[in-house]
Amino acid sequence: MPSVHLVSEVEAPPAEVTSTLPPWKAWSYLVAGAVLLAVIGTWLVWFSASVQRKFQEEDIRAACQRVMPDTAERCFDTVVIQRGGVRR
Repeated sequence: MPSVHLVSEVEAPPAEVTSTLPPWKAWSYLVAGAVLLAVIGTWLVWFSASVQRKFQEEDIRAACQRVMPDTAERCFDTVVIQRGGVRR
């Protein structure tokens, strides 16, 4: 007996194409995906800004330590305020 049975078009019943996902559910998946992407994107922007601010503060602190080792904290505060940042 052959392992494959050939079916002609006459023997095969016509298959009805039906949607298995209701339209409201598809839209809810689309909205949920958009919200998830927005949350992840917002977090990535916040995280990159935080890392950049940290590196800038370290650079300013190192420069102040080289130039004015005795008043490095005062120098740091002054530079941060002049650049528009808020200290403590």
